[in-house]
Amino acid sequence: MHDIEPFYAWRNLYDAADDIHSPFYGRTYSETQCINSVYNYFIHPLWDEMGSATLYIKILYADYRAGFCVIECLGEWNDTLYNDIMYLYRNVAEILMDAGIRKFILIGENVLNFHADDDSYYQEWFDGIEDGWIACINFRDHVLDEIHRGRLDYYLAIGGKLDHINWRTLNPKQLFTLIDSLIMKRLTA
Repeated sequence: MHDIEPFYAWRNLYDAADDIHSPFYGRTYSETQCINSVYNYFIHPLWDEMGSATLYIKILYADYRAGFCVIECLGEWNDTLYNDIMYLYRNVAEILMDAGIRKFILIGENVLNFHADDDSYYQEWFDGIEDGWIACINFRDHVLDEIHRGRLDYYLAIGGKLDHINWRTLNPKQLFTLIDSLIMKRLTA
């Protein structure tokens, strides 16, 4: 797992450690020393710890004028044991929302498992973004099944074309435009 790095092609456009509105503002990183782990497997040191024991993230891009951000996730999203949604919402999303973010793109191809529990934080997050949305792209099928079973798809946009987006070939604004158009089509259908 230490070989799985956060996507770095946009680092010339945005760095959360340099963003005064980011919860990771001022953070310094080692390129070589792994200190965080998921189930005793060290992870790459560029992933950001947000309070969870098993879920790590990287804010790849935030545009406060357009009101969106892109967050890549790694590990196990476990609401049952660790209430990971609370950490993601309280320690990351709320801070970004206070700065004007209303549309969240969560990249989940490195989310290995998902365990749903209570939907309270999802509802609070969803209610707090007014005309915004939370889109989950490229999550694994078994993770999507668990999200459905937990009835969280009311709050999270999942499935369909969101499952197979070649996002690495796009710049952040192109990705946002694509996701926004897909969400708008769903809302008008």
